[in-house]
Amino acid sequence: MPHTVEWKARLYLFEEEGTTKARAVLDTGTTELSGHGDAHRNPADMDVPEIGDELAAARALHDLGRQLLDIAERDIEGMSPAAAGRRARPETGWPSPDQMQGG
Repeated sequence: MPHTVEWKARLYLFEEEGTTKARAVLDTGTTELSGHGDAHRNPADMDVPEIGDELAAARALHDLGRQLLDIAERDIEGMSPAAAGRRARPETGWPSPDQMQGG
């Protein structure tokens, strides 16, 4: 069964009193999620706005990704009530290197 959707993502960056702030917005058509991230420049460092943008954007996208993963894990738990009792959080995605080495 083919499944194709388009999700729209927007990333907003702005500076406020020496702090770069980012907001990442994901619109799935039925849900809108928003992730946030900040970057603070050490006063001893050179002022390179691109670095603040990169850090704040990465942190906002990471926050958004964490939220999306949490939603997916809750959805998985809701689909399989018997599996929910086996572990606190279902394993999703690729195994970590520790899991692959038996650690």
